[in-house]
Amino acid sequence: MVSDRFKTFRPQILDSLKGYNKDKFMADVMAGLIVGIVALPLAIAFGIASGVSPEKGLYTAIIAGFVISALGGSTVQIGGPTGAFIVVVYNIIEQFGFEGLVITTIMSGIMLILMGVLKLGVVIKYIPYPVIVGYMSGIAVTIFSTQIKDFFGLKVDNIPPDFLGKWSLYLNNFSTIDYITFGVGVLSLLIIIFSHKISKKIPGSLLAVIFITVLAYCLRHFLGIDSVETIGDRFSFKSTLPDIEGVSFNMRTINLLFPYAFTLAILGSIESLISANVADGVTGEKNNSNMELVAQGVANIIAPLFGGIPATGALARTMTNVSNGGRTPVAGIVHATFLLLVVLFLGGLTQHIPMVCLAAILIVVSYNMSEWRSFLALLRNSKADVVVLVTTFLLTVIFDLTIAIEIGLLLAVFLFLKRIMDVTQISVITDELNPTDSGTNEDMLSIPKEVEVYEIDGPFFFGIANKFEESMRIIGDKPLVRIIRMRKVPFIDSTGLHNLESLCMKSQSEDIQIILSGVRPNVHEALDKFGFSEILSKENVCPNITVALERANEIIDKKTIDTEEGN
Repeated sequence: MVSDRFKTFRPQILDSLKGYNKDKFMADVMAGLIVGIVALPLAIAFGIASGVSPEKGLYTAIIAGFVISALGGSTVQIGGPTGAFIVVVYNIIEQFGFEGLVITTIMSGIMLILMGVLKLGVVIKYIPYPVIVGYMSGIAVTIFSTQIKDFFGLKVDNIPPDFLGKWSLYLNNFSTIDYITFGVGVLSLLIIIFSHKISKKIPGSLLAVIFITVLAYCLRHFLGIDSVETIGDRFSFKSTLPDIEGVSFNMRTINLLFPYAFTLAILGSIESLISANVADGVTGEKNNSNMELVAQGVANIIAPLFGGIPATGALARTMTNVSNGGRTPVAGIVHATFLLLVVLFLGGLTQHIPMVCLAAILIVVSYNMSEWRSFLALLRNSKADVVVLVTTFLLTVIFDLTIAIEIGLLLAVFLFLKRIMDVTQISVITDELNPTDSGTNEDMLSIPKEVEVYEIDGPFFFGIANKFEESMRIIGDKPLVRIIRMRKVPFIDSTGLHNLESLCMKSQSEDIQIILSGVRPNVHEALDKFGFSEILSKENVCPNITVALERANEIIDKKTIDTEEGN
């Protein structure tokens, strides 16, 4: 038992290092360096967009990237800051400051560890697709909206946090556009989009950063054009190791930040497991989803203590790792080490990177996150899916991602329950039935007039009691025996058990005997644990309908004899 538990929470790196050799190491090193190059501009951009200094984005990629690779349940997952967190992180910092973000991130890390320990990794994978697409599309639109100022070089300050307020300010001040900044932004976009035609190895975002940084430097120092704002104009970059952040918890703070921590945990779990599953489809491996959640949790506890922001598995960087030959967690560790060396020795150069170039990178990121093709495809699905999709999307964009996640999940749950209730059918049989569903008239069983048979087809949970009552109203005279045929009931929940108990007690008060037929083993076990043996005798729980009808005839005969003797 102990060994099984250890295997469940065993980091993949321990198995990956078995049989590790020089060829695998060189492949991992090359992949890790390329991923590090890809992650460099993204980490800076995500940090700034989240409302923190650029080095904090790099700290996150270094610390979380190392922890997720070293402890994770995937062989190729690359961890770090991602676009999905930008909106939530920015809102937390606006309301509670960076200390509030540190506490929230640590809380989300604890939640992720609990999810893993409780083995909820598989459950997270089954969050409805319309909910996920609604989130991602809404986040993409929000990220795009936050980059308008820098991309067009607008002369505006005190940008409202809400979506409608932002766009109202942009439209009212669009005349302040800086055409040189806008031109540099368009050029950045073109380089990012079409760079693959020049080189498929070097990421477009890095090419854009290098070229546009050199261009902006030349414009400023040789032509006197300084309207293209750089990181150094807005931030001071620290090329040092991070200091440890102080943290103080109290119940008031925990209560205030709990919804945001829950949002971060849900987003992180969804994005990391999607990333790991997509990578598995390419590598042929199988990730340990629960260990992956534990690793994400540990990373989100450690990273904020050293100035980091929330982190998760990053799909684009993970697939870059896979496509460049990375096959073990060593590649992720190499990527984190490369970024650490950049911070220590080349960090000062980042101050020359234009903000408009980072805006262009994030615009491309938001486009890739938008999943607009999936969004349009889902609009052609059922009305229920459309309601969940559009509601989640609008709540994410217009209101708040925390509210969107809560309402989106609740909508999805309610619609799922409605669908289950719709497919669960209760049929009333009072004449004759075929015990095998063969479609022939052979071996048809006749039902005595004193007996009603109810066939349940589907899960037995709350809501079914109402269907029972509706079915019972169809028949005028009360029977002596009610047979509930449960051969097609895959499971029964506590509410279903309570409803079944109420039905049995009500029937017994009316001197009607209840017989259960064809109960599956797992349902039978649930009945025993609930204490149904005290309500129904073992003789009234029958293996099939034939035995149930025989038992019904015995009950009818006994009641007939008792009635005759009473007379």
